[in-house]
Amino acid sequence: MHAHQLPRAIDRALAGESILILPQTREGSIAEVSPSLWTGAGRAPALVLFTSGSTGAAKGVALSAEALTTSARATERLLAGPGEWHLTLPVNHIAGFQVELRARLAGREPIRTASPAFTAGGFADEVDALFARSGRRPRYTSLVPTQLHRILAHERAAHAAAGFDAILLGGSAVSPALLEGAVAHGLQVVRTYGMSETAGGCVYDGVPFDGVEITISESSTIDLRGPVVADSYVEIAETGHIMPIDSPNLTLDHDGSATMHTSDLGRLDDGVLTVLGRSDDIIVSGGTNVSPHALETGLLPTWQRHGIAEVLVTWVPDEEWGRLLVALVRIDGRASSTLAKDLASPRQLAGTLNALVTGMHGQLLPRLVFPVTEIPSRSIGKPDRSAAAALAAELMAAAT
Repeated sequence: MHAHQLPRAIDRALAGESILILPQTREGSIAEVSPSLWTGAGRAPALVLFTSGSTGAAKGVALSAEALTTSARATERLLAGPGEWHLTLPVNHIAGFQVELRARLAGREPIRTASPAFTAGGFADEVDALFARSGRRPRYTSLVPTQLHRILAHERAAHAAAGFDAILLGGSAVSPALLEGAVAHGLQVVRTYGMSETAGGCVYDGVPFDGVEITISESSTIDLRGPVVADSYVEIAETGHIMPIDSPNLTLDHDGSATMHTSDLGRLDDGVLTVLGRSDDIIVSGGTNVSPHALETGLLPTWQRHGIAEVLVTWVPDEEWGRLLVALVRIDGRASSTLAKDLASPRQLAGTLNALVTGMHGQLLPRLVFPVTEIPSRSIGKPDRSAAAALAAELMAAAT
């Protein structure tokens, strides 16, 4: 299915005339199949898509027309109403699909990025085209942090981004330093939290959509309940039939309301959610539990002032520590003179960077820091922590 065919296909799926099946990779094709292939109870889903696989094998997720449209309309209410959309994300993921859906409900196709590889220059060109046609309508886009990093480093792209009424930012952890840079450039950033199983972002700037309930479990993980939650996980048989499968991560209450039991650690303060990382990302080093997300968030504001654009904390095997903390860093332009002499030594670079950090006394810090060209990530921009650990092991072997 070509991009120009998707809006009408969305109409048919929302009307119950078909089921859209998104491919597992951005290179795949979107399929449109008959609702008769649904083997579960009740109405067939409007959409089947696959999770990013950041916590294991990708899983099929079935989303109803109600879940999808509830999410899209909630976004309109929380922003400035229906508007013009710029699509920078792959449409096989829920964040990209939701841009297509919101644009369709608003009555105008989005401006779609022309290249599979995101560039700040291409972004600026596409935004110019969007603004030229938008008139008085609100202007929106949806980004992941890696894209925003590149935009802020490009003068024309940063200027273009400042013209949006809102920029939805999600998909992975957002550092305070990145948000500070966005504010300094006049960008209107809305931090989003959600997943495939919640029809995309359902918590904006820590506040849930109307009808979405957040609870923190006894193990400090986040549970999400409400009309945006998926019907079920599914498997697709060789015959094409779509079969719901049970999972403890996605449950139904006695009244039929669905709850997504996430692996994300969180905290609620007066109803505002703070995401603290994933429980299954925790690194045990020397008997101490370390949240890589929390460590990255703490380190980057200081490290960024010395030329570190991005940081991803991972580990390598170690006889003494079990898992030795390692940081992969992307250097933005030229490193400061403070770091330049240490770039060839991962241990010295770690020592120099750690010495710059204040306010993190008593916390384990990375013992090795490796500069890399790109931080490992999945197609939607989420950090690929499995690939990062493998890369760290390779770099460690090469350095010894």
